[in-house]
Amino acid sequence: MGREEKKIDVLAVGHALVDIRMIVDRFPGPDEEAEILEESRGSGGSAVNVSIDVSKLGGRSGIIAKIGFDQFGRIIYEELWQNKVDMRGLRISPQHPTGFSIVTIDKAGNIALYSYKGAAETLTPGEVNPDPIREARVTHIASLRLDTSLRVAEIVKTTGGIVSWDPGRRLASLGLERTKPLLEKVDIVLLNRNEARLLTGREPEEAAKIIAEQGPRYVIVKLGAEGSLLYNRVEQRVIHIPPYKPEKIVDTTGAGDAYAAATLLKIARGEPVEEAVKYGALIAARKIARLGAHAI
Repeated sequence: MGREEKKIDVLAVGHALVDIRMIVDRFPGPDEEAEILEESRGSGGSAVNVSIDVSKLGGRSGIIAKIGFDQFGRIIYEELWQNKVDMRGLRISPQHPTGFSIVTIDKAGNIALYSYKGAAETLTPGEVNPDPIREARVTHIASLRLDTSLRVAEIVKTTGGIVSWDPGRRLASLGLERTKPLLEKVDIVLLNRNEARLLTGREPEEAAKIIAEQGPRYVIVKLGAEGSLLYNRVEQRVIHIPPYKPEKIVDTTGAGDAYAAATLLKIARGEPVEEAVKYGALIAARKIARLGAHAI
């Protein structure tokens, strides 16, 4: 399939959840009470965040994920529809409820997160719709069970598309040996400092090189206030990307997904990876200054 036939810039594969967000005056200790200053709720989860962010940035996006047949599922469906996300890959479970996260944020922007995956983690390899994958320039897999992630990557490799992977903390904890079959089929890995350490046991620069040895051409390590690190395996070159300072710190939920969405959209449009990463850092900084998982 030629590039001109690719109808989707970025296809996001992963979790679809509802975020229940509460800004609190402080995090309470055991047997203590904290005041809720503000409460809101809306769709979240890695796949939802990336797909909606891509759409808000002017790209064409799609999603592969699973929700329940319930009110939370309806919230996700309606928000995806409002943002013109291709939903051919969205599955609905009659047995499992839609997953959700309870996100508490203190006045300094620190986060405490409680998460129930529900239907999101029950998406099996056999439920993956290959049609949107064939039409995607970039397919981004984030924090999803290993067998389904591997199935998606295998389909991408038959289409001439690009596949990226954000393991998240849980899959990074599996280590290199267990994730190697997926890494061998991935072109780009995006992860933060802690995930890089969990995956390899090493610090960012050395971790990036070790991960790239498994197959990916590019490894991007997000370093928070220190910016980002980009490793190009083919050129064996490490590039340090400076950070963008947010106007203020309100909510860091979804900042990593905003970073991924912006970076991958630029790559899908043919921009150099280094420039794409700079754009991703800028959009992530803008997201941090706003409340909501995809408030860019």
